[in-house]
Amino acid sequence: MAFPRALAGYDSSPRLRVTSLAGAVRKERLAAHVGSGAAGGYMASSAGLALCGKALVVRGGSRFLAASTASREDGRPTDQGNDTILASTFSKSGSYFALTDDSKRLILFRTKPWQCLSVRTVVRRCTALTFTASEERVLVADKSGDVYSFSVLEPHGSGRLELGHLSMLLDVAVSPDDRFVLTADRDEKIRVSWAAAPHSIEAFCLGHTEFVSRILVVPSHPELLLSSSGDCTLRLWEYRSGRQLQCCDLASLQEPVEPQGHKRFAASRITFWAQESCVALLCDSVPVVFVFQLEASRPQLVFRQQLTFSHRVWDIALEETRGLWVLQDCHESPLELWRPVQGRWQSVPEGAVLQRLSSHLHGHWAMLEGSAGAEDGFRGLYKATFDNMTSYLKKKGERLQQQLEKQRRRKSPPPGPPGRTKKARSGSTA
Repeated sequence: MAFPRALAGYDSSPRLRVTSLAGAVRKERLAAHVGSGAAGGYMASSAGLALCGKALVVRGGSRFLAASTASREDGRPTDQGNDTILASTFSKSGSYFALTDDSKRLILFRTKPWQCLSVRTVVRRCTALTFTASEERVLVADKSGDVYSFSVLEPHGSGRLELGHLSMLLDVAVSPDDRFVLTADRDEKIRVSWAAAPHSIEAFCLGHTEFVSRILVVPSHPELLLSSSGDCTLRLWEYRSGRQLQCCDLASLQEPVEPQGHKRFAASRITFWAQESCVALLCDSVPVVFVFQLEASRPQLVFRQQLTFSHRVWDIALEETRGLWVLQDCHESPLELWRPVQGRWQSVPEGAVLQRLSSHLHGHWAMLEGSAGAEDGFRGLYKATFDNMTSYLKKKGERLQQQLEKQRRRKSPPPGPPGRTKKARSGSTA
């Protein structure tokens, strides 16, 4: 994949590029200015991995590295920026790539060849975004609970409010036929809305007891939905009716690993491999990936394997022709590739493609350093529980004890000094 000369600032023949938002925005604004004169024309800032076809993007901080898993490539970095990327995604065909940052910008790229198409302002900081199946719009979910749509065909058009929740949105998805928009929020709800009339709600998928962190419409079975939550469960839904088909308790799976710092954990990524009907789920605070098999005839999820890593896993992505790519907090081995071998997932020995991609990450490790050692992004979303009953009962007991002591004093007053009673009696007789 190549960034064009207008974006990267040099020859576009190399197929690997590292770019920054500051550089992209400056060049996009310059291109827009020239064009107008000529023709009137959380939750999460940690490192991330995006994959579509053979196009692979690794993001960290304000920079992202675009590469290909296909043939031999080389490349050079460009200038550095300072705007943290919050979310990013490919379109279905991989022709477009979009990201949002903490400067409240939505930046749209064309990937064939790489070119920055537009930089637009969003109302609030975004938590998730997705393309429609037709690739005509980008849907952006934000922290206030709103979903805005931005045109891809008109890259400089303003956003339009589509729907809203009363709480923070954590993920957004669309059905493969673009008929429904699915949104997940902090208040345990999954909402299914009609895309043509988002105010019309088809169903709610209710059952989670904590925030819904991720949702995924199964590509090969468009009537099914996968969801994960801070309640340590992975659930399978028939989303048009809101019916729950299965609930998998992740904490009860074999080979449990104690999360770091607390006993709760949420999935930060759900990805599906259509070739093997496999579901891979990454947990945010534990270095494990759970692998399930989807038996669509029942339908049912069958737990197959738990992949354990010695370093924190930042993100995962499944490539149909290769397997599971794993981005981890390890300078020596930032990328790993896993594939099923005789029914068991195993790490693939380092080949030419893996060596090339790892060497590129070694050279640009600085863009990932901000994510190293960072806490999980969902910790602040859990319900806060307060046990005030113990202190209440203690104070109540103290008040009752004080009342009993006062009553005892009234019934039996303390004795006075000797001879006081006789003097009082003699005075009254006189």
